[in-house]
Amino acid sequence: MRASISSFLSGLLFALGLGVGGMTDPAKVIGFLDIAGDWDFRLALVMAGAIGVHALLRPLILKRGQPFFAQSFPRFSVTGLDKKLLTGAALFGVGWGLAGFCPGPALTSLSTGTVRMLVFVPAMFAGMYLVQVLQSRRAPAPASPSQSGAGSPVLASGSKP
Repeated sequence: MRASISSFLSGLLFALGLGVGGMTDPAKVIGFLDIAGDWDFRLALVMAGAIGVHALLRPLILKRGQPFFAQSFPRFSVTGLDKKLLTGAALFGVGWGLAGFCPGPALTSLSTGTVRMLVFVPAMFAGMYLVQVLQSRRAPAPASPSQSGAGSPVLASGSKP
């Protein structure tokens, strides 16, 4: 229960930050992306502030050795650039530039009840679902435990110990 409350409060704080920072206003986002025209630099300050807070707090958080509501910090098996990451980033950027929304601000803006958001958010989820379906069709069959080295942990770098 405490983990759910923590998740809710974290999401609420994130949503408030998006609103205060202007990330829920597509005109500000598009103004930020218009570097060749009337560029609005203010979202760069919002991002710099977020990066600064993260950079300061991350070492302190990792010193704990364990999160408050989980057994361990997540480990990511992919740490480098690959085709899937670059394609996703490009699609995200194009969608952000065209609509002026990314997923977090879109969900926050859903509370406005505007027709634009009532169309955008379901379309966003439909796109996410479509990607999952397409990826599951392309996924190779899982290897047997003797072929994959199952049982040995994967480190953050993707290498085995």
